[in-house]
Amino acid sequence: IFSAVAPNAAMRPLTEEEMTTFFEKLAKYIGRNIRHLLDRKDGNYCFRLQKDRVYYASETLVRKAQSVPKENLAAFGTCFGKFTRTRKFRLEITALDYLARYALYKIWIRPAGVMSYLYGNNVLKAHLGRITENTPKHHGVVFFSMSDTPLGFGVSAYTTKECRKLESTAIIAFHQADVGQYIRDEDALSAYQS
Repeated sequence: IFSAVAPNAAMRPLTEEEMTTFFEKLAKYIGRNIRHLLDRKDGNYCFRLQKDRVYYASETLVRKAQSVPKENLAAFGTCFGKFTRTRKFRLEITALDYLARYALYKIWIRPAGVMSYLYGNNVLKAHLGRITENTPKHHGVVFFSMSDTPLGFGVSAYTTKECRKLESTAIIAFHQADVGQYIRDEDALSAYQS
């Protein structure tokens, strides 16, 4: 996590407080699998903070990014999320590949419910295809299509047992982010790239 790479003014390692906040949020989705992000066979990886956003990158990429002046460096590596003004951490959809790979709890959405979810709606019992056994209430879940394509992530509203007893119109999981955001936020993203 802490590496020998010296931070420049544009990026820096996370402080103890920031790291605790970040890892607590990440642990709600992937638990102890966080270690797989850091203990990799293909090199040393770390988390860095730039403009209140947390990036995950190889130390080689971080060294290269440090040679870029801070006003010219837009991003590097994979953005996992950002710290709000109140110093809470929000995961972003760009972390989905890693969340999907190491998720503890998963929900598969039926084809009829995929579009509804991708428009930013919560997941209803009628759209539930499968759910990981022993999913706890109010815990981070990753949503998949029935063909195992990651769609987004959110928070479970009920346990697995409770979901079985609900009406079809009940909300079983709350939406937080989905891949449809790339299209819905296209104007904001294109303005950022200009």
